[in-house]
Amino acid sequence: MKRLLMLLLISCLVLFACRGQGPLVYNVNKSAELKEYESELAAESLYAESVSQQSIEESRRAESEAAAQEALIWKKKKVSKKKVLVKGIYLTDNTAGSGRMDEIISHMDQTELNAVVIDIKNDHGRIASQLDAPLAKELGATVNTISDLPGLLSKLHEHGIYAIARLVTFRDPYLGGVKPEWMNQKADGSVFRDNSGMSWVNPYKREYWEYIAQIADACADSGFDEIQFDYVRFCTEKGMNEVVYSEEDTQGLDKTKIITEFVQFISDRMAKKNVFMSADVFGTIIGSYVDTISVGQDYSLMATCVDYMCPMIYPSHYGNGNFGIAYPDMEPYKTIRGALAASRKDLQLDYSQGQYQASIRPWLQGFTASYLQHYINYGPQQIRQQIQAVYDSGYEEWLIWNAANNYDWNAFRSKEEGKREEESVAASQKAEEESRDAALLPSGSSGKESSSSP
Repeated sequence: MKRLLMLLLISCLVLFACRGQGPLVYNVNKSAELKEYESELAAESLYAESVSQQSIEESRRAESEAAAQEALIWKKKKVSKKKVLVKGIYLTDNTAGSGRMDEIISHMDQTELNAVVIDIKNDHGRIASQLDAPLAKELGATVNTISDLPGLLSKLHEHGIYAIARLVTFRDPYLGGVKPEWMNQKADGSVFRDNSGMSWVNPYKREYWEYIAQIADACADSGFDEIQFDYVRFCTEKGMNEVVYSEEDTQGLDKTKIITEFVQFISDRMAKKNVFMSADVFGTIIGSYVDTISVGQDYSLMATCVDYMCPMIYPSHYGNGNFGIAYPDMEPYKTIRGALAASRKDLQLDYSQGQYQASIRPWLQGFTASYLQHYINYGPQQIRQQIQAVYDSGYEEWLIWNAANNYDWNAFRSKEEGKREEESVAASQKAEEESRDAALLPSGSSGKESSSSP
């Protein structure tokens, strides 16, 4: 028992003596070589860490620069509304503001027609209705041909008619007299006028951009479903070689670049209003570098900027021999097929995966071009041939132009017939697209990864 107590006492004394003491430290006498080696290891570690940090910073800087460059690239802003398959006709402001509208709407109620394009800024540069556009009011451009625009739009919408406001853009004979500084001018400062006595706005004058944008904004606010810009181009008459543009205005931009910038500017304004935008373009610019440079309209480039491209592919506007056709005006179906085939080719050549492209909605000929040496009368049969050519070319929308608004209603299907034809065309085009995609697939492919084209 005494021995057990003695052992416990000794154990307690040992534990007490060890309490509070730190870990054992061994003093090692390092050689000079070992110290140098450890120093080199530490330096290499610091260097590697520095390189890694520099790489991270460079990567972040590159990402930031790439994001900044991406932000500088203009992109079409989306309009959050459902598109309508338009089948429409053109109306002057005089017609739209007259008693003829009741008759026209009545005919449209019975036919496949579901849209009208109405002059709001007409070919004379006058504004057809009182709009909330300060610059237009200041310059006295309003003639109020359509005295009750809200009432007209309300009636159109009640009848399920899609309303498009047409704005004649860079041709403006009215402004030639009240705002000469905005116009194309000769070296002596006089306003240039074309063979018809019409003056044209200088597209480089950005002050005018705000003028036309205010009118477009007001049309959107009034209730139009779409704003269409016509004459979005330079004048092409020979006398234009007398027109001079100052370096202060051009800032190194050629015709195509300034027209494209204008279209992008207007596109942003219309997207902000959440209204569709369309642009009328010369049919002859399709596939023609010379015409593109002359008018400033780049077909495929403009197609990345608007909701609808409306090429004016009237058979009467093509010279003899175009598309291999002796007299295009006398072959409406073949001419429209040729023009739209050129359109598709032009757009496909400049298309890249994921790129936005506008819907194509061509203007068709609803008049007889009796001024030509070789022409035919354009009645219901010729209009139907053009419409069928649109469908056979893979497109579904169209507009008919007749300057006097004298339409032969027999050219158009009934509502029921039009609906059936629309469904048939959609089914046919889908089958053709699937067949075309299948033909592009490698042998043995399931077709689940088929490619598509615009």
